[in-house]
Amino acid sequence: MKKIVREWLDKAREDLETAREIRDKEFLTNITSFHAQQTIEKCFKAIIEAYEIDFIKEHNLETLYFKIKDYIDFEADIEVLKEISKLYMASRYPGEWGLLPEGKPSLVDVKKYYEFAIDIYNKTLQELENSNS
Repeated sequence: MKKIVREWLDKAREDLETAREIRDKEFLTNITSFHAQQTIEKCFKAIIEAYEIDFIKEHNLETLYFKIKDYIDFEADIEVLKEISKLYMASRYPGEWGLLPEGKPSLVDVKKYYEFAIDIYNKTLQELENSNS
């Protein structure tokens, strides 16, 4: 595996572990969701590097997914990608930027995002280990 690919995956794992540590704290649901989003984004960027797809500076998960989907053997739920992408700004700025229409993500939302991030992380690892990239 290329060094840059391993570095993206290591950073994705850091975000995933951070989300795991704080996922049950209601006050931090926006931060936990952000780390789930970052896990997925970094997994997709690892794939972009592994397959030498034109790298783009992008945080929107749907955009990144469509960039890689022809190169991978797994699918991701577009609706969940869209939902998590809306939360990207939530942990970065005060106010309502990036929040769901009803406000901060709930603990139920966080559980869904965290489990989705785990699934994407595991599928990415499997994909890249099988491809020898």
